[in-house]
Formats: sequence, structure tokens, C-alpha cells
Amino acid sequence: MAVPQNKIELLKEIEITFTKLREDLKSIPIELTTQKTLEGHSKNTLMSVNNLVSYLIGWGELVLKWHHKKNKNKPVDFPETGYKWNELGKLAQKFYADYQELDFIALQDKLDTTVNELQTLIKSYDNNMLYEQSWYEKWTMGRMIQFNTSSPYKNARARIRKWKKENSLK
Repeated sequence: MAVPQNKIELLKEIEITFTKLREDLKSIPIELTTQKTLEGHSKNTLMSVNNLVSYLIGWGELVLKWHHKKNKNKPVDFPETGYKWNELGKLAQKFYADYQELDFIALQDKLDTTVNELQTLIKSYDNNMLYEQSWYEKWTMGRMIQFNTSSPYKNARARIRKWKKENSLK
């Protein structure tokens, strides 16, 4: 699908990409989810499936945090307090650590909840707020949400599918 240009397309893109990702996650044997055999988010690193799901949760919750702060007229440290845009590998490590106590089932439940909250957030805005004005630097709110939801879901799905093929998993 092309880059979403409006609220309806954004919601549809998230629904499609997330549904496909969840189907891929369902077929992963739980005993393999903690093994660090997936290409990591930083160069020359490996991560587990649990780390990958943690990463998706982390970005989703970060988007929710940005909106919560902006809606209360509080300053937002993009991408996150203590991190710069050129330190996303370090931020990924933070996300892995934030959710390391959760098992694969709990991580999937948390991801489901986060995605539902993101969809509710999107539905609370009109198309003008999402796509007709800058929200962060040159980016619209809808584009910033898409950068941190459907795009990472597609990327995660590609990683998982490659990993499953390399490990002879269906």
C-alpha cells in the first residue's frame, strides 16, 4: 500500500500491517522467542523475537506519550528524553530492557493493547489535524504516527519471515 495520505488510509494501513504481523507471530514456537538470532536494530547486533515485539511496543507507547504531552501543552523531547534521532540503536536497547520481564504471550497482549490505543488516538483526530498541518518539524501528525506504527510493523514482519525461512519454520 502507498504511504497513507489521510485518516482512513492510516487506520487501514495499521490494521492491515498489524493483522499480518500478528499472524506471523502466532506461528512462532514460544521456546524460540528468547533466542537472540534475529538481526538487531543496531549494526552487528542480534535480538530475540521478544526484543522485536518490545521494540514495537516501545515505539507505540512513545507515540502515545508524545500525544499525551502535547495535548497537555507540555514539551516533548523527540524522540525520547535522553536520546537523539541518531541514537535509535540505544533507544531500541532501552525498549528491549523495558519489557524484558514479559514473556512472549504477555508481550503480544501488550502490543495488542498499544495498537488499540493508537487506533483510538487516531480516531480522536480529524483529517485536518492528522494531515493538513505540521506537527513535528516538517512532518504531519499522521506521518509521524505512520513512521512509528505501520512502517515498523512491515519491517518486523519482513525480519520475522526471513528468520522463519532461515530456521525452516512455517
